[in-house]
Parts: sequence; C-alpha cells; structure tokens
Amino acid sequence: MAFHPVALTRLMLIGRRAPLTRTPADAGLEYEDITFPAADGLQLRGRFVPHAGDGPGPVVIFVHGWLWNRLGNVGGQVPVPDRDVDFLPAVRALHDAGFGVLLFDVRHHGESGRPRAPMTYGPLEASDFVGAVRYARSRPDVDGERIGAIGTSMGGNIVIYGTPDCQPVKAVLAIQPTRLAIFNTNFARTELGRFGPAMLRPFDLLYRVLRVPPLDKHDPAVPAARLNGTLVKYVQGTGDPWGTTEMVEAFAAVTPHTLGVERFPSEGRYEGYRYISERVDDVTGFFRENL
Repeated sequence: MAFHPVALTRLMLIGRRAPLTRTPADAGLEYEDITFPAADGLQLRGRFVPHAGDGPGPVVIFVHGWLWNRLGNVGGQVPVPDRDVDFLPAVRALHDAGFGVLLFDVRHHGESGRPRAPMTYGPLEASDFVGAVRYARSRPDVDGERIGAIGTSMGGNIVIYGTPDCQPVKAVLAIQPTRLAIFNTNFARTELGRFGPAMLRPFDLLYRVLRVPPLDKHDPAVPAARLNGTLVKYVQGTGDPWGTTEMVEAFAAVTPHTLGVERFPSEGRYEGYRYISERVDDVTGFFRENL
C-alpha cells in the first residue's frame, strides 16, 4: 500500500478499527463474547476462551499491537509495511495445554471504546490491561493467582505499564516492546527519509498541549523496574529496522525477575512478531513452567 503521511498521522493519534474477520471458532474453540470496563471506565470488548478443566484454572491475556485487533494483524491494509500476525495458533495451543485465554481490543482499536485522548502506546492504555485482569479475576473459572500475559509491540508496552497496578501477574511474554523516541526516529527515517524524524516533532508538542503523556518521555524501563513478583521473558527480532536489541536488553536489565531477551531471527519488524505463531511450543512451554 502506498505511504500517505496524512493517513499515517491519523493512525498514530487514534489507531484503527481493523475488522474482525475470524473468531476462535476458526481454530475449533468455544468462546464467549465479553464486555468489561478498563480501569478508567472505558468500555472494552473481547472474547474469552475457557479452559477445559474443572474448577478455576490459569489464564493468559493477549494484548495486541498498534493498528491490530484481538486476533492479531492482517497485512496490507494500512500505509505501513506490515505483515500478517496470527494469534490463533498460540490460542489453540494454550487452550490445549489447560489455559483459559482472554483476547480483547485495546482502546481506539477493533470494537472497543474510543476516548478523547490520543494514543500513548502504553501509559494510558495500561488501564485496558488492568481492566482485563480485573475481569479475568471476576470469573469463577479463573484462578486469580495464576494470570499471565502476552504483549506484542505496543501490547508489550501496555502490559509492562499496567502490570504493577494489578498484581499478581505471574508471567509475562513481551514481544518487541519499544521506547517511542527510538522507534519513531527509526521509523520516520526509513519511511520518510533523512528529514523524517523532524516531521514527527510536532507530535510531542501536541501531546503536551493535550496534557497526556508525551511520546518523547515514553520509557517502559520505568514501570519494568516495578515488576516485582512477575517473571518476564523478552523477545526481539534480529532484523527489526525500527527497534533495537540493545533497547530491549535495557528493559530486561532493570526488570527484577527476567529470563532475559530471546533473539528471534527475522528480516523485519513484523517478521519478529511471528514468534508468537512460529514458536508456539516455546510460548506454551513458558506459561506451563511459570504459571
């Protein structure tokens, strides 16, 4: 799809309602449509796949990336060089391993609410994850002490920002979380040329005028240092042109309990997200051992 700066600006501020073209039933799974409030009251929508056992069981919450929805991403629909990212193989594997799974649309995405504030890629959206955890704990078929999460890209940031406010969250898989100042600079340079980073500077001023967390101060390392009691495994694609392994290693360095950073061979950023569908056994094994 051709790159269009105006369309991209809108997407950066208010995301995208990617259409929901599939359900967990496409993976042979029973599910429930659910609605629950974020911690700040915004209404969110998603689906819950119950675990197959009797009594309360563990649950894994999926938190998706920018411009996606609760099931991942369908490539070629936005002015960004993206690829397909499919959550359903991991959802199926986790269900078969005895886990419940909660999938939901982050604010400004899918079928969830759209507040007045623009996207902050973690700080405000943390309320969505806190709401998802609270909803999971309210269910009689969920063991509230055995909650885990998978956050992908922006979703990784959201989980890191939100977890300190809804403990206990026992295990987190954070796939290519990022610091916005670095990501935006690299993205603008590769997609807009040498003067691209200067074109994004007005965003920082706009966010300050709107009195929401500015993007240039965004740093998941700050909440990562507060993840006491949560085991975190980080994943970073080796061919990511917009993020860096060094940045994710910095997040891991301040995380109290971590398995460090797994380097996943990739030719681009979106290929790195495919860890979740190509390493299904590793994803399931991580939660089986730690949740």
